[in-house]
Amino acid sequence: MKVRVIVLLMCACFVLVAAAHTQDTAPADLPSAPSSARQKAPPPQPTAPPPQASAGQQSGQPQIPPASDSKTESSSPAASSSQPAAAPQQEGTAPPAASAPATSPQDDNAPTIVKRVNEVNVVFTVTDKHGRYVRDLKKNDFRIVDDAKPALEIRSFRAETDLPLEAGLLIDASNSIRDRFKFEQEAAIEFLNQTLRRKYDRAFVVGFDATPEVTQDFTDSTEALSVGVRALRPGGGTALFDAVYFACRDKLLKSSPNGAVRRAIILLSDGDDNQSHVTREEAIDMAERAEVVVYTISTNLMGSGGRRGDKILERIAEATGGRSYVPFQLTEVANAFASIQEELRSQYAISYKPADFRPDGRFRTIEISARQKGLHVRSRRGYYAPVQ
Repeated sequence: MKVRVIVLLMCACFVLVAAAHTQDTAPADLPSAPSSARQKAPPPQPTAPPPQASAGQQSGQPQIPPASDSKTESSSPAASSSQPAAAPQQEGTAPPAASAPATSPQDDNAPTIVKRVNEVNVVFTVTDKHGRYVRDLKKNDFRIVDDAKPALEIRSFRAETDLPLEAGLLIDASNSIRDRFKFEQEAAIEFLNQTLRRKYDRAFVVGFDATPEVTQDFTDSTEALSVGVRALRPGGGTALFDAVYFACRDKLLKSSPNGAVRRAIILLSDGDDNQSHVTREEAIDMAERAEVVVYTISTNLMGSGGRRGDKILERIAEATGGRSYVPFQLTEVANAFASIQEELRSQYAISYKPADFRPDGRFRTIEISARQKGLHVRSRRGYYAPVQ
């Protein structure tokens, strides 16, 4: 009997030891979860970041702390349903302006929600049937049609005599205007001296023949601008359209004013283009994108060969809301500059909200008309809607 008991006890011990050994070795025979594999990895950090970190990097906000990730993850239905803090995310269905207070004031890295305001700003002039400027009109004196539909709302209206000016002076320095170049330089310098105000307006000077050349960049110094004008030397072919395209795209479109400004180009040329890489319409298109009004002064002294060039200058001016001047004699170039100066100080600025606006990048037309008969409104013909 004692021997049997001993044998039974030994068998029981053997079973217990085998079970314990099986329990210790079982995990080594099963596939490991990714998280446990990273925990047993050697000291170097794993190359794949944790799931939450990678989601933050894909959203373009790598510095947002984990507490703020709920704003990013709320765009995924699966993510929002798996997190217990789903209640604050339901507030995100309110307009963007209402969702801003949900951000913790102590979180400096929290994302800022920006709402696009569909607002169009237009600078325009009004003249009577005699060509005189009308400066005492109110916003109710005008009708605005945007893309064939009346404007939804007029946000602001001002009679602007002191709106800051950003101007580009483009002077044809080709061989075709060599005989009258000196006089035109002095007329341009006088225009800058009479028009620009220190610490308020800015201008730059570009001379062009086969290529445009900046002889003076943006400045409020009329002395520096005068030096830039006098530095021009005539010679070479004429790339008029390239010069307009360059001035609009690389200078005025890239300027960053702190408030509302008027962008203008004063173009002094005979209109004869023979070396541009862009077309006339492409130059006009770039001026419209930069919201630039182009004023042209023809240097053709009423010769029959200059009529084609005058038509080109007229087309550029009218398409951008500017005005074309064709002096009868050389001395009238200075009068043309004086007329441009007067117009730049006799303009209206209006801001409105268009109806049925879509951020599709399409060109939208603008028609501003005066309710009073006999008045003529001149403005740019349209604008390109932003792309969302």
